[in-house]
Amino acid sequence: MTELIAADEAMDAALALLGAGEVVAIPTETVYGLAGDATNGDAVARIFEAKGRPRFNPLIAHVADMAMAESIGVFDPLSRKLADAFWPGPLTLVVPLRLEFGIHPLVTAGLDTIALRMPMGFGGKLISRLGRPLAAPSANTSGKISSTSGEAVAADLGGRIPLVVDGGPTSVGLESTIVKVEGDRARLLRPGGIAAGDIEAVLGSPLLRGVTAGIEAPGMLASHYAPGAAMRLDADRIEAGEALLGFGALRAEGWQKARAFLNLSETGDLREAATNLFSHLQALDRSGAGLIAVEPIPSEELGEAINDRLVRAAAPRDIPHM
Repeated sequence: MTELIAADEAMDAALALLGAGEVVAIPTETVYGLAGDATNGDAVARIFEAKGRPRFNPLIAHVADMAMAESIGVFDPLSRKLADAFWPGPLTLVVPLRLEFGIHPLVTAGLDTIALRMPMGFGGKLISRLGRPLAAPSANTSGKISSTSGEAVAADLGGRIPLVVDGGPTSVGLESTIVKVEGDRARLLRPGGIAAGDIEAVLGSPLLRGVTAGIEAPGMLASHYAPGAAMRLDADRIEAGEALLGFGALRAEGWQKARAFLNLSETGDLREAATNLFSHLQALDRSGAGLIAVEPIPSEELGEAINDRLVRAAAPRDIPHM
């Protein structure tokens, strides 16, 4: 059952659930967010699971204050200027990631950048009390309209999540604007709740438009992390010198010859596999193998997202991912 609790009464319940690795729908000034602890892989996997039929696009990590933001990301002077002007508020900034903080790789889709936002109201207070950032895409089934009220979230995701915090209608009703600084200019990656003209007034220069290779942000169909090694999917036989990414209890023939081996989930648990996906790929890539073979993974539930991610990672490198 999904509880719907008014925001002024929901803080303790939300904190308890988030601390236990669950997900909670929370109000923000933009749209309602489906929030989970950004340092907890199980919680982040539950976000994708609850949204249904997901792709592992990067997620926005929501912070309580600049101290938390700067402990997660590296802020150049221009990004800091935008944060000072528009935070808390509906602006998301894409900045280099500080690996030492412990953001789970599912949040960034294995990238070396992170999208950060500081929300107003209940969300900001919740993150401050929790003491950790929250990953929080829109609280709706993948492909459906973003929810701007607690009732809309409950009607959509009811039964899939334990709690909807009802803060009433959102004040902005549109997802955040996403910006990434590139040298002495800034690029608009997604229009949203702050007008481009307002951002340009602070910058003193026009925003760059259009997506260039290597820029990735939530809400965009962009290429994701791909290892330096080539990849071979649905492998039923392993050649000497290959690395092997396994799944479940049954092994591909010749798996003992693999240069390195990691199992996404020995028990065949798709949520555990999703949690381990990016970190295992990165670890196998560091093994020095020229090719990473991947055992078959079922396509139901989170397996669809895992296979989507693997297909993108294995795509020919001269073909842009769409």
